[in-house]
Amino acid sequence: MTRGDAVATGTQDAAGRQLKVAGFADADSFVKWAAALIGSVPDVSRHLAIVQTPLTVSEDQQRKALAGTGVAAEDVSRIEFGEVRRWVEEVRPDVVVLSARGPLVRLLQREIDHVRPRPVVVVGLPGISIPAQRGAATYRTNADLFVVHSRREKRAFAELYDRLGLSMELGLATLPFAHREHARPVDLPHAAPAHPEQPASLPKHVEPPGGWAKPHGTDLVFAAQALIPREREEREQLARILVDAARADPTRRVVVKLRASRTAGEEETHFERDSYEDLIQDPPPNLVFSHAPMREALACAEGLVTVSSTAAIEAMALGVPVIALDTFGIKKTNLNTVFAGSGVLGTAEDVIARRFKHPSATWREQNYFHREIDSTWWAQAQRLVARRRRGELAARHVPAPRGGALHEAWQRKSVLGDYDRTLSGSVALAVGTPLTKVILATRKVRAGRGQHTWADDHSDITLTPALYQDPLRRPARTA
Repeated sequence: MTRGDAVATGTQDAAGRQLKVAGFADADSFVKWAAALIGSVPDVSRHLAIVQTPLTVSEDQQRKALAGTGVAAEDVSRIEFGEVRRWVEEVRPDVVVLSARGPLVRLLQREIDHVRPRPVVVVGLPGISIPAQRGAATYRTNADLFVVHSRREKRAFAELYDRLGLSMELGLATLPFAHREHARPVDLPHAAPAHPEQPASLPKHVEPPGGWAKPHGTDLVFAAQALIPREREEREQLARILVDAARADPTRRVVVKLRASRTAGEEETHFERDSYEDLIQDPPPNLVFSHAPMREALACAEGLVTVSSTAAIEAMALGVPVIALDTFGIKKTNLNTVFAGSGVLGTAEDVIARRFKHPSATWREQNYFHREIDSTWWAQAQRLVARRRRGELAARHVPAPRGGALHEAWQRKSVLGDYDRTLSGSVALAVGTPLTKVILATRKVRAGRGQHTWADDHSDITLTPALYQDPLRRPARTA
């Protein structure tokens, strides 16, 4: 073993200095993932930079995202995009984790490419990543290490990169939300009175108490998603299912767990066109909305219902049974093919009757519940640090955009919105937005129905462009 290899096996460099790990994130789910990932590494110096974009978390969202991750509030900085390069030069991290949507990852890495010495760049996605999507791979292809969270995801992204003719080192990690070592009992609130004919007088927005708990609650917790189901008619149908579940047993709550508070002006990673707060106008007294952290909602849960949310994995890790609703089909377009064969698929009738289920052991081993000892990402990151210090690891720089300076300005403006105050960005957005609409329309036509497309539900990858596109400029939220 060389001296450089020896350095790579520990959390200190040859001078006895702690390795430094820094993360960059903006939106809610990405902040939560970055904090949990870097917080899981023992005996390192941790830093997290939250970059100002239109999707940046509120202070309250930040507090909830950091809870239980090992990243303290004093380890977090809020910075403008223009400060990224200087921030990295001052902190001088050995490893940088870029946790953001693909376009922001590309912008951040361009800034890091100018830093000397350049840190090892690690990327990943904050939740279930089946199917492995073309855009997720190509936006992150210039990183040094791509973190996945299951054996199945590792196979899928390896196949995807191979078919795209690209190279990428993949590292296996335990999904940060699939840990239960912090479990502790909590006092659960009484969800309903003794007499069903006198339903509990519950406010519309309820925040369960903090802490983890062994599942013994009574709530049906629904993990709402911005994208899935997509059509308004389907979201209306799902809303009716939740109302029916509440009415079926007035002694127990149905908790609709939301990611962002409209009254606080908060945003979430993806744009939601039809919110459940709008769709459920006159809920039964025992149907409530909550913005509490998911782990707090699960502390009060009898079971969790979702279509395809990563919250299902968090629930499974705590022993909370799940229903992955199959009412709208098991298909890539619903991002729920990962649950095929899991044993947790269920119908609307199962939801109303609260027939929650636990996943099979075989499915768990291949999907997010491999042994902790089998996680390799941090050992790989340390080896990459050692190789870079020895001059054996070439930097994987992000190439300049094919459209030159105007294209680069558009990429920046489309991600940063009003936080990009350059004239070139405004000009590029005005010129590029109509062109982008034409390109996206053309891509949809070319999407096709062949192998490895969104229409092919028998594979775990998509070679065709992303199915869902958020608007470049989101409409203003109304309370």
